[in-house]
Amino acid sequence: MSRAVIIGTGSALPRRVLSNAELEEMVETTDEWITTRTGIKTRHIAGAGEETSLLASRAAANALAMAGLSAAEIDMIVVGTISCEKTMPSCACLVQKELGAVNAFAFDVNAACSGFLYSLDIADKYLRHNPSLKVLVIGAENLSARTNWQDRNTCVLFGDGAGACVVTGGGEGRGLLASQLYADGRLWELLHMDSARSLNPDLAGSASEGPFIRMSGRDVFRYAVRAMADAIGSVLRKEEVGIEEIALVVPHQANIRILKSLAEHLGLPFEKVYVNVHKYGNTSAATVPIALDEANREGRLRNGDLLLITTFGGGFTWGAALIRW
Repeated sequence: MSRAVIIGTGSALPRRVLSNAELEEMVETTDEWITTRTGIKTRHIAGAGEETSLLASRAAANALAMAGLSAAEIDMIVVGTISCEKTMPSCACLVQKELGAVNAFAFDVNAACSGFLYSLDIADKYLRHNPSLKVLVIGAENLSARTNWQDRNTCVLFGDGAGACVVTGGGEGRGLLASQLYADGRLWELLHMDSARSLNPDLAGSASEGPFIRMSGRDVFRYAVRAMADAIGSVLRKEEVGIEEIALVVPHQANIRILKSLAEHLGLPFEKVYVNVHKYGNTSAATVPIALDEANREGRLRNGDLLLITTFGGGFTWGAALIRW
């Protein structure tokens, strides 16, 4: 049976690095407060020429180079994002144009921080029916454009960036072995972002203050750890794999305390959890593919290794996937 096999990874980050010390000059906060509660020391902030679609395209180009493929060989582009510079066309269409991937169809997935995992799962479904397809799966965000920079509880958390994978069909035990996706729209108010104010006066609600992220951090923390641990347990049971067999967990990089709590829930040594939240902050749908690319280029992912990815985001949306590298 064909499965989605990752044959190339890539990432792209804006040039500007925003430190905690600089944030101290912008809002009432301190480096100690941010570091203690989140583990974040720096994050990258996009500037001119670093729109979401352009970061996504650069990450995709790096993944294509690793895979040894040209853009014209790509059949499908799917981008997980909530922060493209345009509502229409999709970020994926802009990536197609930028790369010259003239033979690909393209669309976006809006699942907040779970966007990359949802997109990878969709690619896997296509590849099980047509293993010859070559797919770009991308997570890309410019959350600096969706952040209230006067809200110290959220502005310290988020950063910009993009990560990409080239995926094709394969077998012989490799690839995406199992995935499990979830959502609970009843809890949307705990983590959400309004759109721009409606131009239809009958639909222009007075409650919207602007299209920026609002979050009840304590509630999100409580749900996130349990949800990701349960999702991981589900895919492990599905494949009859023990947690001790996992070589590396690549989780959504939201908060160091969430990552440590997740490892404790799983009974997993923390050195088996990939962490880069201190460098980039929370880049939403981009966190997992950026981390995958870094882990791959650092030699942390070896042929035959069992890898877990897991994420949790607004919606709520969450899930996990088990991959044999």
